[in-house]
This record gives sequence, C-alpha cells and structure tokens, in this order.
Amino acid sequence: MADRLKMQDPRDQYPAPPFPKQPQPAPGLARRLEPPADHGEESYKGSGKLEGRKALITGGDSGIGRAVAIAYAREGADVAISFLPEEQPDADEVLALIEQAGRTAVALPGDVTEERYARELPKRAAEELGGLDILVVNAGHQKFFGSFDDLTSDDFDTTLRTNLYALFWTTQEAARIMPPGASIVTTASVQAYDPSTGIMHYATTKAGIVAFTKALASELIGKGIRANAVAPGPFWSPLNPSGGAPQEKVEKFGGGSTFGRPGQPVEIAPVYVLLASQEGSYITGEVYGVTGGAGIA
Repeated sequence: MADRLKMQDPRDQYPAPPFPKQPQPAPGLARRLEPPADHGEESYKGSGKLEGRKALITGGDSGIGRAVAIAYAREGADVAISFLPEEQPDADEVLALIEQAGRTAVALPGDVTEERYARELPKRAAEELGGLDILVVNAGHQKFFGSFDDLTSDDFDTTLRTNLYALFWTTQEAARIMPPGASIVTTASVQAYDPSTGIMHYATTKAGIVAFTKALASELIGKGIRANAVAPGPFWSPLNPSGGAPQEKVEKFGGGSTFGRPGQPVEIAPVYVLLASQEGSYITGEVYGVTGGAGIA
C-alpha cells in the first residue's frame, strides 16, 4: 500500500465511486466490503503518543472504531474493544493487530443496548487492562427507511438505545473510575447538523450526542476528565451496505463530497488520537468535524 503520509492529491488517494452493490445483513462485516476499507492495518504508524494508556472502544471491530483501535495500539495503548458476538470474525482481526503492536488486547463481546452489559464495560475493561483512562463511545446503529411512514417504533427505539442510552450508561460508569487526565471521545456525525430524512432517527441521536458531550465536558472537567466529540461525514464502513443506506446510494457513496469519494477510517483515526492524548490537554467540549468538506455549523 502506498504511503498515506506522502504528499499527494487527496482526491485520488483512495477509491471513489461507483462501487458495486454489496448488500449484507446487519450489523455487517468489514471483510465483505468492496473495495476493502483502509483502517490503518498497514498504513498507520504510531509515535508513542499514548504510551502506557488504557483504552476502551465500543464498536471496535470495524469502521472508525477498528481504525481507532489500531491507531491507539500503535501509539502505545493497551486496548479493549466491545462488539456484537456476530462481529467476532472482524474483532479477531483487530485483536490480533493490537497484539502485533505489542499491546494487551481485550475482547468484550455483547450488546450495548442491554443496560447491564453497557454499564459493566468500563469496570471490566479496567480490570483486564489494569486501569482505564480513555473511553471511545463509537458503537452505532443506522437503518435506512424509504419514507417517514416506514419508520417503526422498534427501530426508533433500537437506534436510541444503541446510540444514546448506551452512551449514557457507559460514560456514567466510566466517569466514576477514570482518573484526572483521562479522556472520553464520542462519535457524532455530520447528520447532527445536516440530517437526511431517510435516517432522521439516526440523525436525531447524533444531535443528541453533540449536546450530551458538551454537557458532559462541563460536568467532568471538575474531575480533570476531558470529553469531546468527532463528527464524521461519509466514511467507508459496513454501516451503509448493511442497511444504513439503499444500495443505489452505496454505489455512489461519498461521491457528493468535495473530494468526490468517501473517507477511509484511517483518515479520521488521528483526530481520535489527538483527543485522547496529552497533546489535546486544553481541548474539551469540542466537536471535530471530519466531513469531506461539508463542514459543521
């Protein structure tokens, strides 16, 4: 793979649509993406920015969470990832990459929509890793509907429980055990600012994540804990092919961005590194947009 840090035209750095139709059942697997996503498996090189840190990443098996797990390990952190049991094949690859970086890897399979599991995650991670000073809340649910009339209460509930309730449960427990200097990073979306009607329930949760994170930052700075959000635009992951968007949109995914292509997960991982590291020591209550030129406002 070409050196992603070598100066080059960013419009041509990664694949652009059209992409093939590629339906797969939710929650989807990264290994089935065509073209494959770049999570940094070969291209991310660390420099010790998180040496000795202990991180928990929800949804760490694929997409942005996978890229963050790889980056954190190569920056020197031990990493625990949560994921659904059906995502085990992808998770196994991530765990192996963490260990190849010489770090401790911990698997915590389960469903974050279950309160007991979500609340236990920080304590379990801390016990396995010997502490917890980074929490990345990234697990998300997105399902596209053709019309407003097709949106069901069950899916609305699942989306809120995955994207908002789990965020509340996990951060509340983590904040009770994380030390001063720790960092919480949440994953919002450009959808919080420019919602699409077909995923309005998803967009609603992402706007909620922005509000929750800003309030959380005000609350936790009194404990010396920082909290920030990252708001991605179109990033190439299993989320859309597995029901997050219709297949005709998958074929054109990211083509409407300023770059004419979707982002690759490795391209956003450095932002999560910054917000977790001591280099981000004066950053809290912020939302970092990585939207492919769309901006957030």
